[in-house]
Amino acid sequence: MKGLKIENLSFNYDKRKILENINLEVPEGRIFCLLGPNGVGKSTLIKCIAGILKPNNGRIILNGKDLKKINLNELSKLIGYVPQNVRPIFSTTVFETILTSRIPYINWNPSKIDLEKTEYIIKKLGLEELAFRYVNEISGGEWQKVLIAMALVKEPILLLLDEPTSNLDLKYQVYVMKIIHEFVRSKNLIAIFTTHDINLALKFSDILVLMKNGRIYAIGEPCSILNEKIIQEVYDIKVKIIQYDNSIFVTTESLAL
Repeated sequence: MKGLKIENLSFNYDKRKILENINLEVPEGRIFCLLGPNGVGKSTLIKCIAGILKPNNGRIILNGKDLKKINLNELSKLIGYVPQNVRPIFSTTVFETILTSRIPYINWNPSKIDLEKTEYIIKKLGLEELAFRYVNEISGGEWQKVLIAMALVKEPILLLLDEPTSNLDLKYQVYVMKIIHEFVRSKNLIAIFTTHDINLALKFSDILVLMKNGRIYAIGEPCSILNEKIIQEVYDIKVKIIQYDNSIFVTTESLAL
């Protein structure tokens, strides 16, 4: 089967349950968004899929392959992962840093293809002016774009994006999500991203996965699943859903202080 399949996945930190009985199928060419308040297991689920954390139970299958049975080098080719709140450790240029994501394909030295693909991604994300600046000298928003470039330059099958628009201004939030959307559609990728911005999720996801208490609470197409009742049940806050020009937007109600 083409796509990502998660079967009965559970994860504990010591004896504390974080994820319980997660079942999810993500077809190729689709973007899934994980929504829910802090602490419900969204980032943990992303890390389990990426192979950073080892689930206590369950299987993760990508294009028919059990990810537990794939070696790290091959796994790195299949998955592009953008973590949250990670700052650069080494003092390398933006170009060099993005190029390092091609390491699974490099035998000894970068090939002409590796260099060309790095240059292409830098141009695609508008990073030309930063290309030869050191990553420890750029802003948080600029570094976030570098992380996204590092995930895309690998040409993965699966993109895992943990709050990919954090630290980005409004213009670049939309710009980056449009690029992710373009890559998913044109290259038939699979993408899962987390966000706290419900409106961003509505605009760019094919399927919403609402999580609560370490479980999938609801799943479906944005316009069919998302309503004021379910948002209040998941987030414990009253909201208004506004429909305008064939789009829907979520806004919090005015609360008396």
